[in-house]
Amino acid sequence: SRAAQSYDAVARLQRQVGQRLMKALPDHLSGNSVIDLGCGTGYFTEHLANKYPAADFIGLDLAQGMLTFADAERQVNARWLCADAEELPLADQSVDLIFSNLALQWCERLPQLAAEIVRVLKPGGHFAFTSLGTETLHQLRASWAEVDDYVHVNRFTDTECWRNAFELAGMAFHSFDTEHSDLAYRDLRHLTDELKGLGAHNVNAGQNRGLTSPQQVRKLIQAYEQYRREDGQLPATWEVIYGVATCHG
Repeated sequence: SRAAQSYDAVARLQRQVGQRLMKALPDHLSGNSVIDLGCGTGYFTEHLANKYPAADFIGLDLAQGMLTFADAERQVNARWLCADAEELPLADQSVDLIFSNLALQWCERLPQLAAEIVRVLKPGGHFAFTSLGTETLHQLRASWAEVDDYVHVNRFTDTECWRNAFELAGMAFHSFDTEHSDLAYRDLRHLTDELKGLGAHNVNAGQNRGLTSPQQVRKLIQAYEQYRREDGQLPATWEVIYGVATCHG
């Protein structure tokens, strides 16, 4: 919620990835119920409404601050629902399309998440999502490993676990692949400020509960410098998972 005001200004990866996912959606829906799951500021809820003008929309997110921002800023006739993706307050077989862009990686119970999505989708309903794989921010993770033994960077679920969880729950994938996207940063502060602006905080066990000392910061910066490219920029890699599937019902 605290990142709602800053999110859109720094969400360049989210925009790039979401636009690709939008292109993978069907041109027409057999029904009219669409969920933007983990909608954040509602950016793609608005784009979905433009693509399917006759549909009914729900923007669902765990952060009320994001929904408040979306309700005020987006030109879309949607209901904004504060809820947990792992416990959807939606009726069985009530949804025609679930769209989710770079949100589900924060869920901790993947089988439960998959079961909920299959439960609320109608037979033949569509599910299109992106998430993050284990190689995400590997440069930052390796650099912190040279500083101390704490967990400073979020660990994400292995790619095949996503496919397996949804197939076991009753989904048939039309497409499922991964892509490594490198974003460029001026320096380490540029990267960490962007992560803060996105609200992408470390949620894993094993993190340092104390303050990071200036000496640790200097050591981290020095460790990350080994990745600086010939063009003078520092890269950060994001492993993006793309999946488009249909519910067996």
